Amino acid sequence: MLAKNPLEVPPGRKFSKEELAQAVRLSIIAELDAVNLYLQLANATDDPLARKVFEDIAREEKTHVGEFLSLLERLDPEQVKELEKGKKEVLELEER
Repeated sequence: MLAKNPLEVPPGRKFSKEELAQAVRLSIIAELDAVNLYLQLANATDDPLARKVFEDIAREEKTHVGEFLSLLERLDPEQVKELEKGKKEVLELEER
């Protein structure tokens, strides 16, 4: 996890559009790390309630990933093209 803002923007200065896109990408990484952590914790316990809580929180983190992806698509049109390109490549591989 991140202990400090890795972008190191001085107080009072706002992100440029590119810096904001970078911050959103970092946020996506953090959320995916959190999903993996909570699922690992869920699988590491025999306590049914703890398992349900970890799994529920993991689902919430997946929602956050979706929110950040939606924001990133608005900030970086190239990202939209590349995501679509990646989806097409998987479909092509699936059809082989």
